[in-house]
Amino acid sequence: MIDSSSSFILIVDDNATNLSVLSKTLKSANYKVRMAMDGEEALSTVADAHPEIILLDVQMPEIDGFEVCRRLQADPATKGIPIIFMTALADTENKVEGLSLGAVDYITKPFEPQEVLARVKVHWRLKQLADTLEQRVAERTHDLQKAQLQLVQQEKLSTLGQLVAGVAHEINNPIACVVGNVNAVQDSINDLFGLIDLYRQQFPEPGPTIEAELDTIDLEYLRSDLPKLVKSMKDGGDRIVSISKSLRIFSRADSDQKQKFDLHEGIDSTVLILRHRLKANDQRPAIEVITNYGDVPAINCLPGQLNQVFMNIIANAIDALDAACVGRTFAELDADRGRIMICTEVSSESIGHSTVIIRIKDNGPGISESLKLRIFDHLFTTKEVGKGTGLGLAIARQIVEETHGGKLSCYSAVGEGTEFAIEILID
Repeated sequence: MIDSSSSFILIVDDNATNLSVLSKTLKSANYKVRMAMDGEEALSTVADAHPEIILLDVQMPEIDGFEVCRRLQADPATKGIPIIFMTALADTENKVEGLSLGAVDYITKPFEPQEVLARVKVHWRLKQLADTLEQRVAERTHDLQKAQLQLVQQEKLSTLGQLVAGVAHEINNPIACVVGNVNAVQDSINDLFGLIDLYRQQFPEPGPTIEAELDTIDLEYLRSDLPKLVKSMKDGGDRIVSISKSLRIFSRADSDQKQKFDLHEGIDSTVLILRHRLKANDQRPAIEVITNYGDVPAINCLPGQLNQVFMNIIANAIDALDAACVGRTFAELDADRGRIMICTEVSSESIGHSTVIIRIKDNGPGISESLKLRIFDHLFTTKEVGKGTGLGLAIARQIVEETHGGKLSCYSAVGEGTEFAIEILID
């Protein structure tokens, strides 16, 4: 059964009788037909809407059929349209020329309507099969890319999660020993100083040897400095405990079921893990991270995967700010420091439901419109060989949009920085 709702056959011939006969023949078989009487009209018709097949006369004034075919084959948008030449030139040389230009068949004039109909049916069917195959290949390619992203994502999360969790576990034991004993050390120091004071009361004349030792160790300096030293050790231990906690938050193992998660904890843990990349170096001052958190509830999600999204986007922002430092003096960079702003809010306007929006914006060089259209593409990267896989943002979009039913958007212009907006539904 021919579907003529939108598809049609274009007949191109400068002979009105031929057009009439062919049109009636094809319409009798339920094909939709359009007609053109010269090459220019044919090209204009194809530009407006692509036919399924073109029956093309070879000998026409001004632009002949060979030239029309040549132009159509040169355009990727029309190259796949089957062209059947119609001509009274039955010699082999003309047939070879037409087929070499990309035609799929030849009909010799004067033609038999039933022969034309039979050839059209064959090529119509072949065109439908080719289109179906092309669509299936595209769908299969998309499915394979999606599966590849999932495998890469799972492998990255698994490897990173195991590494981070292992480091956090190894840190916990020794640091727990240090932090747990700091208070006891402080108490012992206080007891020793108390005992020294008691000895001074009982023996106000300690003798020259003890006096010399007191001068050597500078007891009063120790009395004021040692508690500060112990406090510094305690603060350092608390800092390591905080880092260990952040590592555990970042490496949370996901289950098949979503779980309640504080997004702010995830963002903070990610920033802490990337802290070494934010520090000042020989090429630039420190990158400042500014957070402006709204009153955002815990949401049902896969925490490890969302942490991976935060990691990819913030790491890309740092890369962009680093790249912007090339060729600039330290004084210029100090006056225009790199910044990453992270804001969260609840919105009910974006995708029809209440959502949490996380905005991560940098003041880097921005992205051109042509690149912005491709940044989420599979395997696309602007980084040097060995520094980017082209999978980070593709995986991020898959996690946000396919796994969590949200939306990941990019807003950027050259010279105005880049902002990524992550929208996650509040269940």
